[in-house]
Amino acid sequence: MAIHLRIPCTLMRGGTSRGPVFLSTDLPVDPDLRDEVLLSILGSGSELQINGLGGGNPLTSKVAIVGPPTHPDADVDYLFAQVKVVERVVDTSPNCGNMLSTVGPFAIEKGLVVGQADRTRVVIHNVNTGQLVAATVQTPKGKPVYDGDTVIDGVPGSGAPVELEFLGVAGAKTGKLLPTGSAIDMIAGVKISCIDAAMPLVVIEASALGKTGSETPAELDADRAFMDRLERIRLEAGRLMGLGDVSDLVIPKPVLIGHPQNGGTITARYFMPHACHKAFAVTGAVGLGTACGTPGTLAHRLVGDASLPRRVVIEHPSGRIEVAIDRRGSAATAAVLRTTKPILEGIAFAQVSGRPVILAA
Repeated sequence: MAIHLRIPCTLMRGGTSRGPVFLSTDLPVDPDLRDEVLLSILGSGSELQINGLGGGNPLTSKVAIVGPPTHPDADVDYLFAQVKVVERVVDTSPNCGNMLSTVGPFAIEKGLVVGQADRTRVVIHNVNTGQLVAATVQTPKGKPVYDGDTVIDGVPGSGAPVELEFLGVAGAKTGKLLPTGSAIDMIAGVKISCIDAAMPLVVIEASALGKTGSETPAELDADRAFMDRLERIRLEAGRLMGLGDVSDLVIPKPVLIGHPQNGGTITARYFMPHACHKAFAVTGAVGLGTACGTPGTLAHRLVGDASLPRRVVIEHPSGRIEVAIDRRGSAATAAVLRTTKPILEGIAFAQVSGRPVILAA
């Protein structure tokens, strides 16, 4: 017999993504049962996600789970979940930098972090990767504000800035900046660069696959021969990177690169991995920006400069995203500016199989 649950949540846009944000204490402790709850709330299993909060697109089928810190240097924990649209699958292997922008304001609103006058710095422990990210939130009078003049491509209007600084980006998932030990590898006659900085990426020159890197997402998605070839390369790259069989994972993410067309540093198309992103993921931008500053990679060869600090402007289908790459001691850091917005706060209804449900204490 099914059990019906009432789960508090806040629906938020974070960067160019959207999804419900939960307190960890409001979700089941058991990961399988937690995932069943998320699948029910998002409505996965149909292209429209008609029975849930998902928007029928990977960018609007994401979840942030926020709770007390388990890392000694963090203020809060953040677990990201990519909830697939048609497949009833929840993937917690990657981080998401866009949804990450929701975490600081949400934590302050829910009393996990005390807001300071003017601005509040929230150190976030990303549970998916073990990485620390510092989010600086605008908090006049100690409360987050969402209105402002900051504009990010891919989002209408403007908002208050959320500054995200990734503290030590290398080896987020594999423990190595260059997981294969090489700046360039070869798969099926195609040169690739495997890099792990905030997000494991497979960087490929668009021209090697008969593309320019300036195609629209719809054009790339419609070329099934190209998409099948890209997936074969991704699967083999996953093995080379030590990730094993990645057929059921969304990492590593393929990235096509090409010469800039509009004054940026590089043109790129980011895949999620089975559809082209309509903009560009924050963690992907951090990874590609780091690749641009790593000697020998395909990205570095294309831009021709590895000096730090440096600003990398990535041209994507909706405009541009800028990432600042620097170094603190021996560790590389990256900073990105995002905006966020709460859309709806209330109770989400979930239906799960008839078994005991234990919520976090």
